[in-house]
Amino acid sequence: MSTLYVMENGATVRKDGEQLRIDLPRDKTLLKMPLEKLEQIVIIGNVTVTAQAMKALLQRGISLVYITSQGRLLGKLQPFENKNIPLRWRQFEAASSPEVRLAISKSIVKGKLLNQRALLQRAKREGVWGLAGAIQQLGILAKKVDSVTDMNALRGLEGAGAAEYFRQWPKLIRQIGFRFPGRVRRPPTDPVNSMLSFGYMLLMNEVFSACHIVGFDPYLGFFHMDKYGRPALALDLMEEFRPVLVDSLVLSLINKRVIDPEDFVTEIGGATRMRPHALRKFLAAWENKRRSIVKHHLFDQQAPYWRVIELQARVLARVILGELDEYIPFLVR
Repeated sequence: MSTLYVMENGATVRKDGEQLRIDLPRDKTLLKMPLEKLEQIVIIGNVTVTAQAMKALLQRGISLVYITSQGRLLGKLQPFENKNIPLRWRQFEAASSPEVRLAISKSIVKGKLLNQRALLQRAKREGVWGLAGAIQQLGILAKKVDSVTDMNALRGLEGAGAAEYFRQWPKLIRQIGFRFPGRVRRPPTDPVNSMLSFGYMLLMNEVFSACHIVGFDPYLGFFHMDKYGRPALALDLMEEFRPVLVDSLVLSLINKRVIDPEDFVTEIGGATRMRPHALRKFLAAWENKRRSIVKHHLFDQQAPYWRVIELQARVLARVILGELDEYIPFLVR
């Protein structure tokens, strides 16, 4: 099963028998893809999807994701699958309990801190100097999580960890021409932040889908504050995967010179984004990353990362349903 990315402005996605056909203006066909091989389609920019194609996607359980050319996730079309009402009732009950909410949030934050620490440890083993202090500090912060008694203190530890972690990034970037001024989000104003933001958006879409498959309400979270329109649970579950999937990918693309500083454009207002050819490289690398096979620590099975994300959502469901005592995050070494 594959994810199909369509980013040619003016293209049209049509149903053609048991396959999808992507047409460019002036009756030029760009690609044909059997529907049975698709798991989702990601539309980037000005692309039209016909009503017949949408119906075919829904009938086969294939989601359709819309992203702007600036890299903002607009939304997704997916079939009705979520029938797990008992889980949703228990999710609302758990989110209403300060004790349960804090316990789950502590596991989420600890997982993120330890995976950030693991990325720095890996860089140190590869010969990057000056990381020992940050590695030690992230370990200390992770241990402090165990004794936290309120959400504000927990958010303080998470924020301190993020600041220490990203403070090391100039040491991790080995290609001349890239600089990292610190984490800049809305909008990202440099190439590194541009790739981080785009990668986090792709990761959030992946986690959102996992929440939907398992039966959660993606908008009701535990660590992230409730806010209208914010998929708080998806943001919760993606925290431990940020260093594992996105941060490591961005650093690899830079240090292996797959993407260069000239592959970006700065728009009016200061926002920086990838040029189309660089975006294609990024998406190809993302697909390879999300399909990489790893061993899941609890289920004792080999699985691609996209499946590991779903398994983690199922771990959380078992906690909420009372089948597990605590949420155990996915950790790397």
